[in-house]
Amino acid sequence: MFITFEGIEGTGKSTQIARVRDYFESQGREVFLTLEPGGSRIGRELRKMLLHVDNREITPITELFLYLADRAQHVGQVIRPELEAGKVVLCDRFADSTIVYQGYGRGLDTAMLRELNEVAVDGLWPDLTIVLDIDPEIGLKRATLRNIEDGKAKEEGRFEAEHISFHNKIREGYLTWAAFNRERMKVIDASSTPDGVFEQVRAVIQAFGGDAD
Repeated sequence: MFITFEGIEGTGKSTQIARVRDYFESQGREVFLTLEPGGSRIGRELRKMLLHVDNREITPITELFLYLADRAQHVGQVIRPELEAGKVVLCDRFADSTIVYQGYGRGLDTAMLRELNEVAVDGLWPDLTIVLDIDPEIGLKRATLRNIEDGKAKEEGRFEAEHISFHNKIREGYLTWAAFNRERMKVIDASSTPDGVFEQVRAVIQAFGGDAD
């Protein structure tokens, strides 16, 4: 089973992924956690370029192809082998991020982005995508504080440095894209406590058939 987690910065994806891992492991399932960008060795080098605050001159098209390169390597080297080994794979961001950030955020054509992602994922789309939704001002404050606490304000702060209007477009983009993909993408209100959010996430997974066989 392949589950991805999406949302603007600061929605608590890492926290919920850890809880979902514990949930599956309590059922005796083997779980593999990964993320984008940076889920492979080559991807970690691309992550440095994509997220460093000093690289603001990256054009939208350059940004797009760096993300696609990261994804193609990630799928081929990491995600597909882990799935073939019978593991549940939980991924922090995947192809939907590119459609939303580079499409609704940067203004690139979403139909083109879908086609390019088809090449990058090599037919491997998630079984379920959980979109954590929160007010962008709250999420941005959380993400900025997290980067400062982790000592990554420069290394991983390029998107946090964007104007609030950009983050509003991203949020609306996720809600719009999720509405187009209702069967796979489920929107969760992430404004509650971590426990409250997880109860919603677990209910979605259980309804989707994510219990142990």
